[in-house]
Amino acid sequence: MKGKQEKAGLECEAQDDALSCYRRYREMLGAGLDLLDQGVTVFDADLKMVAWNATFLRLLDFPDSLARPGVSFEDFIRYNAERGDYGPGDPAQQVAERVARARSFQPHTTERVRPNGQVLLIRGFALPHQGFITLYTDVTEQRRTQAQIARHQAELEAHIRQRTEALIRANAELTAAIDSNREITQALRRSEQRLREITDAIPAAIAYFDRDWVYRYANKGYAEWFGWSADQVEGRHIRDVTGQEVFAVVEADVARALGGEPVTYEYQLTGRDGSPARARSTLVPDIAPDGRVLGCYVHSVDVTEQRRTQAALAQAQKMEAIGQLTGGLAHDFNNMLTVVIGNLVALKENHPDDPLTENFVEPAMHAANRGAELIRRLLGFARRQPLEPRPVEVNELILGMSKLIRRSLPSTIAVSTASREPCLVAMVDAHQLENALLNLALNARDAMPNGGELRIESSPEHLSVHAAADLEVPPGDYVQIAVSDNGMGMDGSTLARVFEPFFTTKQFGLGSGLGMSMVYGFTKQSGGGVRIRSRQARGTTVALLLPRVEEEASETVLPTGSEVAEVDLAGKLVLLAEDDADVRTVVRMQLSELGCAVVEAENGAEAADMVENIPAIALVISDVVMPGVMDGRALARFVRRFRPELPMVLMSGFAESQSGLDQDVNLPLLAKPFSRDKLLAALCPLRA
Repeated sequence: MKGKQEKAGLECEAQDDALSCYRRYREMLGAGLDLLDQGVTVFDADLKMVAWNATFLRLLDFPDSLARPGVSFEDFIRYNAERGDYGPGDPAQQVAERVARARSFQPHTTERVRPNGQVLLIRGFALPHQGFITLYTDVTEQRRTQAQIARHQAELEAHIRQRTEALIRANAELTAAIDSNREITQALRRSEQRLREITDAIPAAIAYFDRDWVYRYANKGYAEWFGWSADQVEGRHIRDVTGQEVFAVVEADVARALGGEPVTYEYQLTGRDGSPARARSTLVPDIAPDGRVLGCYVHSVDVTEQRRTQAALAQAQKMEAIGQLTGGLAHDFNNMLTVVIGNLVALKENHPDDPLTENFVEPAMHAANRGAELIRRLLGFARRQPLEPRPVEVNELILGMSKLIRRSLPSTIAVSTASREPCLVAMVDAHQLENALLNLALNARDAMPNGGELRIESSPEHLSVHAAADLEVPPGDYVQIAVSDNGMGMDGSTLARVFEPFFTTKQFGLGSGLGMSMVYGFTKQSGGGVRIRSRQARGTTVALLLPRVEEEASETVLPTGSEVAEVDLAGKLVLLAEDDADVRTVVRMQLSELGCAVVEAENGAEAADMVENIPAIALVISDVVMPGVMDGRALARFVRRFRPELPMVLMSGFAESQSGLDQDVNLPLLAKPFSRDKLLAALCPLRA
């Protein structure tokens, strides 16, 4: 009987562990889904809710109380019907029709305009074993833009029709008058010249071609767009003017327009300065009274800057989302690594002479430390690693690094340095800048397998308002460090993803894909920006722009935190506040080895209660991120008010710098994962 009870107890513990893991998985999944800007719902074969995110509730104005596992699809439909989301009609019938369609589990795409004018694109996809997942996207702004474009298109077409009718009337009148009066002929020539001057002054490219695909008119802007003069364009075939590359793109649209259909399209070509350019063209058929298409009017506008701005915005939003996700995951991984490293150190110290320690524990320690370094690099991309900025003479740093870089590169690669100004001082973390330059040099090495030239050049750079906006930095003076190679270069798709974490073009196992993302994160956190230019078979230039300071600027002094009274740790009572039980176990063990007595709290509120009721507490160590309304910072503010003499140290899996803390909570910060030695160093002011 006793054995059965013990077995049942073990089974319960296993179930509790599984339930804890499952809850944690659900929490991580829910946090990830909440980062999406689309609403998501998942319903099972019985039309019961399985998963959702906060965006879904916000887009459709559902209350939080309605979203819970197991709630029926019909409850959501009834909620909408009763508040009039589906328009006039019998709510019961509206609910029945929509539930019946849902039970067919058929893929569907629809748009719904809510009573408040919001337009939602709703796409449903069937899942294996029935059930379905639905995505909700707010396309209100997109539809408004499309309507505006359509309105502008209609206005343009009406304007062209009016102008065409006016020109036809004027042409008929002038043609009749020419036969009788030479002075009218001269007036017509003056009118044509005036009309050309007007169209040349319009900030748009305008042309006309006939049904034989031959240009009969082009204003100055249209001709120069393709590198011609207006006189050279007239009488030439479209292919001869645009070039074969552009013609291959627009040929089908031109054919549709000559078939009588108004057409709008975009195309790309190489601009006059050699950079890619984009244009949007509208073709309006010229239709005779008998219905024949005589030709087409062309109206084109340069949308290069507009598309570049849209791409930059999309890239910035993507990088910000990746950075936020990276920071959140790093917190959990650092907690795990704290437990792993702490237990491995304890195992090694308790069995120093065991040969298995060297064979098994040492490799595990090495792997755990590599994992911690990987997380630090991820946090560098997420702009959360601690920096120690100070005035750095960039030229001296580059000369010092060039020696290391030469030793790191093969003899087939020549390394040269240059500076356009003898003294360039930037406010930057020197160690992180050295790492960034070494990363860029190693990337350049990989791009030149057969040898080449690596050049590092420093120069002053003044960013105007527009140039600074492109880099998302304030306008002003910067120091530019350009690392150039003449290697293989990158194509457009590679350039678009070059700063993404874990993206690499190297073979599996030859790179982590974090080098460029670390460079990007470090530069942005330093208040600067990154420019990158690359052409295949020509090489790549990566330029770091860092805030410039005057040469005589005093070295920046970073806050060191509040001084903690020097007392003996032995026998002192330490309050440890940490929501992760495994991390608490490791830190408690480390504190015990330092001679401390430890009391534990799993959240800020519990810790605050202990501080208030246990006068013997001599030190508080708390995690920064804890559940509930009182996290580590809030706990620190409470300790400052209630017991201002009580020393306190904060721990963080985000490795935040002192500048990331509130001004009134300026405390020592211990970055996870940490060993007992690092803990002792953080508590060093407490020792007698």
